[in-house]
Amino acid sequence: MSNTVDTVDNDIIKPFKGDPCIGNLSTPINDSPLAKAFINNLPAYRKGLTPFMRGLEIGMAHGYFLVGPEVVIGPLRESAHGANLSGLITAIYIAVSACLGISIFAITTFQGNPKGSYSSYSKDSLRPLRTREEWSQLNGGIFLGAMGGAIFAYLLLENFDSLDAILRGAVNAS
Repeated sequence: MSNTVDTVDNDIIKPFKGDPCIGNLSTPINDSPLAKAFINNLPAYRKGLTPFMRGLEIGMAHGYFLVGPEVVIGPLRESAHGANLSGLITAIYIAVSACLGISIFAITTFQGNPKGSYSSYSKDSLRPLRTREEWSQLNGGIFLGAMGGAIFAYLLLENFDSLDAILRGAVNAS
């Protein structure tokens, strides 16, 4: 019996906060100070941000990066400008779909005071948004940020030759 207890105490993987009923494991990766600092600096969990600013930051990053895969491996990748436009349209479509999903989640979850982690009485720090209005603000920020990020990526791709020439010093070189 004591051998089993010694084995559990020496394991590097333990129940989160010592409570196996939480349903999470504490590992060297997810419970390290570096991982905690990284996760706490993500816009979803960073303290002091309004829901709109969280959404704006999340949307800008996702809108910017959603253009690339369609440009590189999409069906129009061989065409000169079709790949970039296809990437922009795909990024906008994915962002609008995600915003629609967030709206459906907010409308269905926050009818009254929900039970569980999203309850206004819950102290779960991993779910900082507790009302329908906060989720709507997050959704607006994600939509605006994703559109801006996707359009910015599209403009960079469309003007890549000009930007490359500027960075190489070919423009205004005498």
